Amino acid sequence: MSGRPEVLWPLFADLKGLDGIGPKTAQIFEQLDIHAPRDLLFTLPHSGIDRQVRASVLDADLPGVATVIAQIGDHRPARNRGGAYRIEATDNNTRFQLVFFHGRSDYLNKVLPKGSTKLVSGKVELFDNVPQMVHPDHIVDPEAADTLPQYEPVYPLTSGVTQKLMVRAMRDALSRVPNLPEWIDASQLKHEDWPSWSDAMFHVHNPDDAGDLAPTALNRARLAYDELMAHQLTLALARAVQRKSKGVETSGTGVLRARVLGNLPYTPTGAQLRAMEEIASDMALPEKMNRLLQGDVGAGKTLVAFMALLVAVEAGGQGVMMAPTGILAQQHLEGLQPLAEEAGVVLELLTGRDKGSERQAKLKALERGDIQILVGTHAVFQKDVAFNDLRLAVVDEQHRFGVRQRLELGQKGKGADVLVMTATPIPRSLALAQYGDMDVSVLDEKPPGRKPIKTALISTERLDEVIGHMRRAVDEGRQAYWVCPLVEESENSDLIAAEARFQKLRAALGDDNVGLVHGQLPPAEKDAAMAAFVSGKTSVLVATTVIEVGVNVPNATIMVIERAETFGLAQLHQLRGRVGRGSAESTCLLMYQPPLSETGLRRLTTMRETEDGFRISEVDLEMRGAGDLIGVAQSGLPRFRIADLERQSSLMAIAQSDARKLLAEDPDLTSERGKAARLLLWLMRQDEAIGLISVG
Repeated sequence: MSGRPEVLWPLFADLKGLDGIGPKTAQIFEQLDIHAPRDLLFTLPHSGIDRQVRASVLDADLPGVATVIAQIGDHRPARNRGGAYRIEATDNNTRFQLVFFHGRSDYLNKVLPKGSTKLVSGKVELFDNVPQMVHPDHIVDPEAADTLPQYEPVYPLTSGVTQKLMVRAMRDALSRVPNLPEWIDASQLKHEDWPSWSDAMFHVHNPDDAGDLAPTALNRARLAYDELMAHQLTLALARAVQRKSKGVETSGTGVLRARVLGNLPYTPTGAQLRAMEEIASDMALPEKMNRLLQGDVGAGKTLVAFMALLVAVEAGGQGVMMAPTGILAQQHLEGLQPLAEEAGVVLELLTGRDKGSERQAKLKALERGDIQILVGTHAVFQKDVAFNDLRLAVVDEQHRFGVRQRLELGQKGKGADVLVMTATPIPRSLALAQYGDMDVSVLDEKPPGRKPIKTALISTERLDEVIGHMRRAVDEGRQAYWVCPLVEESENSDLIAAEARFQKLRAALGDDNVGLVHGQLPPAEKDAAMAAFVSGKTSVLVATTVIEVGVNVPNATIMVIERAETFGLAQLHQLRGRVGRGSAESTCLLMYQPPLSETGLRRLTTMRETEDGFRISEVDLEMRGAGDLIGVAQSGLPRFRIADLERQSSLMAIAQSDARKLLAEDPDLTSERGKAARLLLWLMRQDEAIGLISVG
């Protein structure tokens, strides 16, 4: 599989070979992320112009584009330089004027001689009830009418690229489109009534009407599916590679789990029990588990993860749970310690802070198998850390593990199962795009006993009132977070805003009661401020950077978010989830600066109306679009040129099951359809995926 197949060479040739594109234009196209004819073809028109010939300019929806056959009359050159040069014209029904600014009479007499009949097309507006077409887009002889598209596609442009150039280059690129074998499942192609790839490509660039521009139009849907299919094939190949690496069959006796469940003060939710079951049966299989545990803030992921770790211990092996920061690792330890004591299991913490003889002692115990469950940071991946028999790695996915990191993770324990936890509720279509190589368990119920959080909207004009409430709450022994807005102008102004708020709150509540955390603090100071808040030394924590996700301070019952309208929904939801973790009533105050925009209002009222993270994520997706939602840069989320994740989520699900089915039947992609699928991967620049196909 080395090297791109020859049939695709014309699509990946130099842009400079295309009609109208020289070295300079090619550079401009590169700014649009267009590097080859293939990229140009995947740049679809976003709108179109109706150029159907009408009897009269008055038949068009004015002001608007009209295309008519006209008799050309008198020329009236401009009186002064740069003035309007007017040419009288008559269609079947009315007289109108063709208007040119800076018009040269020698040129215009040649193109529009008096007495001739021409087909003209352009935007018509009424001035003093006289229709005028200023600078027609097209002037041709009536015999050449068919050179004008009935419906002309309009492309996204950048300065230095005109529509005409785009159309010329596109026409040339279309002439290079090869007939490729079909990679879509035959029954699906028939069911959807989709055209072949080359037909779809031709038609999306030659739309008949506005309906052809909709994402749901047959030709567009087919091309969107190709993109999603290539992406899901890549994920499915990554998944297959992981599955091939021999796993270990880990079946527990159930003894330790029964002990812990028997001592819980509550009954786990149906969703928790279902997830525990799914994970345990995955671990018992000979293949490596690669599962995502997705649950909203407070849905009880920790218990499910601990049960999975106990399966490993019951089977005589070890488990590791990895958190992105020392503070979170420490919190996992505190959360799991009481459960571990009930089960009679040895649990230890390993972070970058462990040094010298203490660290050596832990490493020896780990290698002997005396430590059954290890909780830690990246430090657990250092070369000198060796397990006796690692069966399960649980990753707390706060630091956006991509597919590649997930592959590396499994290599520490030869064949260890992998469970990734995420607290970000993602709509299903995005979960498939980002985690398509994994099996997913969802916790969609709240455990009993979690009190609802009261959420209120309040104007920044009432700041002093809020500080007054805060003083009373602190006097009652309660704790609060105060999140400052991220001011856009510069990092320094963020700091100034937070510093100013910090000073104001200290003045109101007492110097020792208020802590501050922001992005530019040295890590040690950040940790110290967090630790003081966690231990209850300080009552209020002022923060700019979104407070460490997952921080658990049960006594914190108030969350104030200033300028809440500047945060995304997912962020607001994560922030609110920092309170409401204890038995006391909690409140979240969303402070906004009036007047609120329509989207700002919708965001904040959604927060007030629901605590369901999945519902919130769906609204967020509708409002912001997929790229913004996850932050494309640091997510494993691909950029699609055609597919629209918000509107085509159902296609993504079909692409996933189809990709998995194809690889199950033809793991090396050597059948006719398999070879076509290889072409699709090359076509979609999925070079990494091609490297994953077993050679041969």
